Amino acid sequence: MAVRKPSKRAKKYLKLLKPGEEQRSMSTLKLRLLKKLKCTLRYEKLAWADGAQLVAGVDEVGRGALFGPVVAAAVILKPDYRIRGLRDSKLLLPEVREVLAERIREHCIGYSIASINAARIDEINIYWASLEALALAVKNLQPVPDHVLVDALKIDVQCKQTKIIHGDALSCSIAAASIIAKVERDRWMRDFDAQYPLYGLASNKGYSTLRHKAILREHGPSPLHRQSFAPVWMAQAEQSRFIRRDSAGSGRARVGGTGIGRGYSAGVTSIGLSLRIPATKYKF
Repeated sequence: MAVRKPSKRAKKYLKLLKPGEEQRSMSTLKLRLLKKLKCTLRYEKLAWADGAQLVAGVDEVGRGALFGPVVAAAVILKPDYRIRGLRDSKLLLPEVREVLAERIREHCIGYSIASINAARIDEINIYWASLEALALAVKNLQPVPDHVLVDALKIDVQCKQTKIIHGDALSCSIAAASIIAKVERDRWMRDFDAQYPLYGLASNKGYSTLRHKAILREHGPSPLHRQSFAPVWMAQAEQSRFIRRDSAGSGRARVGGTGIGRGYSAGVTSIGLSLRIPATKYKF
């Protein structure tokens, strides 16, 4: 059988392995790369030099989660006010993100938050849902930006945009958007944890941890899980086989992973969540 060659991105990450170090996952090596990058106003300055006055950074979080919405934020920073400590939200401790998010909201020209719920993600897939959330965050932003910095994607907006690979680790505006979106989504997950305590959402934030997947296999998904994601629909298939075996053996079917179980009603198939926060306006 032919050996699959590593992609260009994989080769770049593999160069980060230390001499004599054993193989590491791509996510571990990516984080190692992000830590080496410096978050600056370089791209914002290029946009300002090109004539832009309101430069927005936009980013999303929750793309890889099994539960809940994908959340995007757009932020316009003040050119004359530096918020120290901005970097990719994945590299920051939760308490540091909370402090920075408060500073961003207080000192930015404007910000907005948008989300696409799990039902919509299942309908159009997570890639297009992420683009939709990013575009919606920009369209909700007041004042209206004349240039947008985006983390590695091109979105459907009317103004000029710059696509930046690893943008949340290189651009202060994108990093600020990443922090705002991450803090907001984490807060929603803590709220959802009270509604669905079985899944440990306050700790795993809806992501695919070993414990989360084990609970899905044992109890099945909630109505807010992304039914099109493999660990979720595989858990449903496993639960269906279990129900058939149990029904054949005892004449009684156990309710598990069909979305009808602990605290769920048979009539509920999906629950959407969308939050739009008006951007604060900067008074000149």
